Amino acid sequence: MGHGISLFRRPLAFLNSLPAYGDVVEIRLGAQRAWLACHPELVHRVLMDARTFDKGGPQYDRLRPLMGNSLVTSAHEEHRRQRRLLQPAFHPSRITGYTQIMAEEAEAVCRTWRPGETVDVSAAMLALTTRVTSRVLFSDSLDAAAVAEVRDCLAALVRGLFIRTVVPVAPLFRIPAPANLRYRRAFDRLHAITDSVVEQRRRSSPRDDLLGTLLSAEEEDGPASPVTAQEIHDQLITLLLTGVESTAMCLGSLFGLLPAHPEAERRLHSEIDAVLPGGRRPGGEDLPRLVYTRCVVAETLRTYPPGWLFTRITTRDTELGGVRLPKGTTVLYSPYLLHHDPASFPEPDRFLPERWLPGPGAAARHGAMLPFAAGSRKCIGDTFALAEATLAVAAIAGRWRLRPLPGHAEQPRPAATLGPRALRMICEPRSHEPATEPRPHGTTARDPGPAHSAPAP
Repeated sequence: MGHGISLFRRPLAFLNSLPAYGDVVEIRLGAQRAWLACHPELVHRVLMDARTFDKGGPQYDRLRPLMGNSLVTSAHEEHRRQRRLLQPAFHPSRITGYTQIMAEEAEAVCRTWRPGETVDVSAAMLALTTRVTSRVLFSDSLDAAAVAEVRDCLAALVRGLFIRTVVPVAPLFRIPAPANLRYRRAFDRLHAITDSVVEQRRRSSPRDDLLGTLLSAEEEDGPASPVTAQEIHDQLITLLLTGVESTAMCLGSLFGLLPAHPEAERRLHSEIDAVLPGGRRPGGEDLPRLVYTRCVVAETLRTYPPGWLFTRITTRDTELGGVRLPKGTTVLYSPYLLHHDPASFPEPDRFLPERWLPGPGAAARHGAMLPFAAGSRKCIGDTFALAEATLAVAAIAGRWRLRPLPGHAEQPRPAATLGPRALRMICEPRSHEPATEPRPHGTTARDPGPAHSAPAP
């Protein structure tokens, strides 16, 4: 098993222990040797040289059966064409158009909450991001039941992907154990739902959404490689998984952190009340004024980056930090580890949104901050995700203050992503909230669906 069990059982502590051994540290994932880059300059070199350090290693070996040959998993020589195809959907002008969807869904997710009730925040945030992503990809092609099923499938897949990455021993996952069966059912069902939506849309009128963009590209004639039906399928699966999970984890972590940092919470509420008087719905025009809200989102991404561990594979013999790496070597890097390096972030265990206010040193701090990677493989949806998270926080925190359950401490749990997976909190209305019929203290909100459980083999 190598270090896979330590990485599975206590991953963050294991990562934090590695810089003591050097800037590049050898670990073992099952029978495979791998090298983890611990220094930010070395990580930047890996990310900026995508030709030498290509997508690969145990993580992408497990993702490719799920995502196919898509924007996230494709090799360097194929990636540029796919990026050009999808980039227009994430142009700033298009994201401005998406902000109404983001705000509507954020408002909807907390509309049924009542004072004093207990809300499954993890499930609510996952429901929110699933609805936003499905509307951007498919417009209204998925009904409420299908959206809920997609959400549950994604939750099961994320649980299973992590253990398959850190303990890459294939025979373990062919055993008909309950966790393996859940993973396979979710895998099959997500692909079936996606195929059904595509086939339905082929028979209907064109729509101005991302699926419409892909279907139009499929019909175009030109010198570029044609977009195939399989590529459309793979890109949709990829954008569903990446678009839903990471932002949901960020939002869950943020609402879990705020009660322990009352001054940051007070300042956040003060800004939201000033920008959105009376608890009105936020819009894209409000984003430039939600400065501190963006800082809270950024500090959450520093503290608990949803994408916390990644692998690459060398395409030629090379060197990294004085270590010779033959072609085919697995290289890892961890945004979590870099974000908690005191050389880049003094007092790294303190939650300080003020780190991200404009001022001296801001560029250096941003250089060590890698929640969306860097270089040519930087996340295509980074601006989309930041807008979605900022508007969701403004909409929810403008109406509600979420308090932890007495005696309950839910810590973010690493799986394929990092975040709280069973965070339950008590709703308290903000002062401007209109009076409603309170429920008895401790009663539970209508559950939008099961949250992620702890990852299990």
